[in-house]
Amino acid sequence: MPARRKYIKRARTPVVAVQLSLDTGGFTYRKWGGEQTCGPGDWIVNNGGDVYTVDRDTFARTYRAESPGLYRKVAPVWAERAERDGAIATKEGITRYEAGAYLVYNDEDGRDGYAVTAPRFEAMYEPAE
Repeated sequence: MPARRKYIKRARTPVVAVQLSLDTGGFTYRKWGGEQTCGPGDWIVNNGGDVYTVDRDTFARTYRAESPGLYRKVAPVWAERAERDGAIATKEGITRYEAGAYLVYNDEDGRDGYAVTAPRFEAMYEPAE
């Protein structure tokens, strides 16, 4: 795989998010070709019409509130283009991707990752350096 590069979220791309602050064991749902899970305290995110969950620790570390219900991802990500189809284990489940998609990591070590299609990634992120 090509080397990972550092990116930041474009300023015009906030998300709408709600924390799952209910007495619940969480829930499962199907997305990205696999079963995803959401636990108590995790966040339900609407990112330009793409709705998914983010675990509470990652959300707290990477997003900041702009106004009630509106958040901006402020932490950088590291990403590389996938050379072939595959799947990546995320904190929420398994995400399948096609060649050309970006494998995106919330940490430089590549432990907290997910996949994003190339058009979506390029619309949301720009190189940090």
